[in-house]
Amino acid sequence: MAQQPLRLLACGDVEGKFDVLFNRVRTIQKKSGNFDLLLCVGNFFGSTQDAEWEEYRTGSKKAPIQTYVLGANNQETVQYFQDADGCELAENITYLGRKGVFTGSSGLQIAYLSGTESLDEPVPRYSFSAEDVSSLRTMLCSTSQFKGVDILLTSPWPKYVGSFGNSSGEVDTKKCGSALVSRLAASLKPRYHFAALEKSYYERLPYRNHVVLQESAQHATRFIALANVGNPEKKKYLYAFSIVPMKLMAAAELIKQPPDVTENPYRESGKEAAVGKQMSAPQEESTCQFFFDLSEKQGRKRSSTGKDSKPPQAKQPRRPLLLLPPGPCWFCLASPEVEKHLVVNIGTHCYLALAKGGLSDDHVLILPIGHYQSVVELSAEVVEEVEKYKSTLKRFFKSRGKRCVLFERNYRSHHLQLQVIPVPLSCCVTDDIKDAFITQAQEQQIELLEIPEHSDIKQIAQPGTAYFYVELDTGEKLFHRIKKNFPLQFGREVLASEAILNIPDKADWRQCQISKEEEETLARRFRKDFEPFDFTLDD
Repeated sequence: MAQQPLRLLACGDVEGKFDVLFNRVRTIQKKSGNFDLLLCVGNFFGSTQDAEWEEYRTGSKKAPIQTYVLGANNQETVQYFQDADGCELAENITYLGRKGVFTGSSGLQIAYLSGTESLDEPVPRYSFSAEDVSSLRTMLCSTSQFKGVDILLTSPWPKYVGSFGNSSGEVDTKKCGSALVSRLAASLKPRYHFAALEKSYYERLPYRNHVVLQESAQHATRFIALANVGNPEKKKYLYAFSIVPMKLMAAAELIKQPPDVTENPYRESGKEAAVGKQMSAPQEESTCQFFFDLSEKQGRKRSSTGKDSKPPQAKQPRRPLLLLPPGPCWFCLASPEVEKHLVVNIGTHCYLALAKGGLSDDHVLILPIGHYQSVVELSAEVVEEVEKYKSTLKRFFKSRGKRCVLFERNYRSHHLQLQVIPVPLSCCVTDDIKDAFITQAQEQQIELLEIPEHSDIKQIAQPGTAYFYVELDTGEKLFHRIKKNFPLQFGREVLASEAILNIPDKADWRQCQISKEEEETLARRFRKDFEPFDFTLDD
């Protein structure tokens, strides 16, 4: 017989509005039936003494459900939490303690960490330290049987939780939150992680806890931040969910991946980021955008103000780091070998150019300005701009009645070239494109694997690995790890085939070359058409 799920409620900052919270819980239970537990994160008490709490403390009023709360986040509320190991605050209201694990009779495991992050010594009573986080991790992760916990409760958000996920709204997760909480979440692998304090509701897309194709599949994590109780904007502060304890689930059911799962926001190139020493944020973009002056053979820089840039001086904005190739390169923008008349758009770290011998007039390449061999080697700021170009091109081609296919061949190439080929909607549906790649791969005995949509290729291939990669505008992705000879024109051959563009004679780029004058005409036309979508013009 299947285990009956537990029905739980999670709540954000109560801030002393006990009647508002518990009346809402009563209404929900009257309508939907009883829940087993209420878990409160953030500030449970307000910053001032409240007669309302006295009614619950003395028993005049009673919480309608067994309620577990975290400890103080400021000096004003420390007085309510006298026992650091946890205690009953009122009937049906229990303080869990500073840190630890609560295991219910059902086997549900809830890890918790009270307070806010502090680097001070001694650590204030309303804060936690790196040592607290380390001891909690050791307590749980020291056994080989550890797979994760069912629920993690913290008051602060984990820093960088928004990375690779959906928008976190007005909360900047690169600046807000705790790096120590990020480290804890990365280690404890909770199935649900609740936090508060930012007065905002954010349900992040679930993220995976394993590296695709490198580690055994594990369960996904869902992070939910909740707003404050009774907020005037009516942001969500109460979250209802059902859960079967991990210990009672079949392994196959536990590791089943949600369709919208993303990569882990706390991992960097497939390895857990060094959050114990404070997670290092991706480097910020320069406050001044730089362009390459194509009128200069050596690619001299000029600023967005139109003035020539001066030699670096102290306190000037950081400029993009340019990696130098070992020899002549046809794609490093500062190189004399670049056919600059094909360049149609330049950003801070990347540029856009028409393909030489393109499959169509608007076949373009996304290329890094500096010398990188593949996507796997890109720095965080370059990846961010590549993603901007990809999303912008999708919108651009969609406005013109086309979808687009992107592929990279990291084999017998020295400089990263992301090929972006538009396909008219009238040619075929997206499934036809994917099927064409898979079918032609099978015919040539190429193992082309479908990988999760939100996966990061850096977690699949290490620097120096030869591979072929396809991304459709739906987000679907195909990957082949090249072990021996690979057909150099494979991507073009598939797209030029009768199944898609039906121009098989153009599979070889050398058969598609046109004069320089014609290329210049196409480039001017593309620049003009692309200008309304050009994100590099934004302030």
